[in-house]
Amino acid sequence: MNLRETLLAVHSRAQSDKVVKWIGNSQERFDALFKLFTGNEDRVISRAAWPLSYAVQAHPELIHKHFSKFVRNLRRPNLHDAAKRNTMRVLQEISIPKRFQGEIMNTCFTYISDPAEKPAVKAFSLTVLQNLARQYPDIRQELKLVIESQWENESPAFKSRAKKILREYQYR
Repeated sequence: MNLRETLLAVHSRAQSDKVVKWIGNSQERFDALFKLFTGNEDRVISRAAWPLSYAVQAHPELIHKHFSKFVRNLRRPNLHDAAKRNTMRVLQEISIPKRFQGEIMNTCFTYISDPAEKPAVKAFSLTVLQNLARQYPDIRQELKLVIESQWENESPAFKSRAKKILREYQYR
């Protein structure tokens, strides 16, 4: 399979599933997808993001060797929304190595505080923070304050996840 051409041919769930099935648990094939995901072509990045998130959900071990670059990728200027969204989707589903937790917390707080950030990125970031707050109860108060400060201008997706967080930590 020419992975790049396959990604660019059609953008659909079926096409994403086809790529995920092709990758299976192959580290080599996942590495090829990851290379495209962290490349410089916005369209390829956006098309690689969706199957990457599903491949990691199916086989979390595939991301281990790339985790540092996966997290660093979030710092890229003008990162495509699909890359942010699908990275956050992955991070809410997997165990985050301890050495990356602080950086990921900071990134999530930045995303949920940014009025220009897309709703899905914010919603996934909230869930990542909720998961991390179970390990780090000290961030719960900050999370509550940020949720409350953003509440009036947020999307239904943000509010739905925020309510669950506030309920879990008995703030509402």
